[in-house]
Amino acid sequence: MALNSTLSFKPVAAAVVGNTVVTIIKFFAAAVSGSSSMFSEAIHSLADTANQILLLIGLRRSLKKADEDFEYGYGNELSFWALISACGIFFVGAGVTAYHGIKSFLHPHPVEISWIVFVVLIVAFAIESYTLWVAATQLKKMFPRMRWARRLAQADPSTLAVFLEDAVAVTGVFIATVSIVLSYYTGSPLWDAAGSVIIATLLGVVAVVLIIKNRSYLLGRAIPESLQEEIEELLLREPAIEKVIDFKSVVLGFGVYRIKCDVEFNGAALFGEAFQQSSLSDQFEEVRDDYEAFKRFCVDYADRIPRLMGKKIDEIEARIRKLHPGIRHIDIEIN
Repeated sequence: MALNSTLSFKPVAAAVVGNTVVTIIKFFAAAVSGSSSMFSEAIHSLADTANQILLLIGLRRSLKKADEDFEYGYGNELSFWALISACGIFFVGAGVTAYHGIKSFLHPHPVEISWIVFVVLIVAFAIESYTLWVAATQLKKMFPRMRWARRLAQADPSTLAVFLEDAVAVTGVFIATVSIVLSYYTGSPLWDAAGSVIIATLLGVVAVVLIIKNRSYLLGRAIPESLQEEIEELLLREPAIEKVIDFKSVVLGFGVYRIKCDVEFNGAALFGEAFQQSSLSDQFEEVRDDYEAFKRFCVDYADRIPRLMGKKIDEIEARIRKLHPGIRHIDIEIN
């Protein structure tokens, strides 16, 4: 599947705008209430905003055309910036949130309940639910008729990051609400501190998932196994190809692939196709008593077969690209 830049930008851009608004109102609510979990949510949203700006940078740079320095394009720029974003979630989002929560455990202070806090939580929940819906809709469009586990496994780094961050954001608003209410009714600020630590843990898990995914792309992840099997089957359906050897592949960017393989040609099939327009028995009669004519026949054969092999490879590559446009670079070599 090729990268659709217009659709890929939409969830990230929506998340940046939404999280910017949410960050401002959460910091205001944290200042009014003194809530640790609300402050953690504000830090969480600030980290999300910064990280999603990094994703926009990665998306933009990944669409640059190939040049002399990067002949296969800049597709993995997206994974690079998404990796930096994931590290930001871990160290800034999860790290600062965990620190603040632990500090609140060690030095608890009362939480003030105000209607402003609940208005902010409701607004934040609505905005982050919308950005989550945008990311979920994008995933459904990109991978229709797939289960969610499969969609998340196949998703591009930017859409996956936005989806997971927004899912944690929506969950975090709920956790912050419960923590504040429990602290108020029990009179114990430890509930509020516990909410902060739970939010930090969720952020840490999301960050690790994203770091692992983007690392695999940057290291040169192979194409999906099902796609490789489909391509090998297509190659072997060609009568002139007897065996596929040493199939290798690499992801050059989301939905952009390179494949390389060695093939063994079927000599009998090539010979039959090379001389299908003429009668070999007639040619044999012409050259059997003429050594010079026999040499010309051999030269013609030696010239015709390599050209036929090259033509076959071009036809096969064209069929592969037609069926799978994301396979931009194909190297089929003769073993």
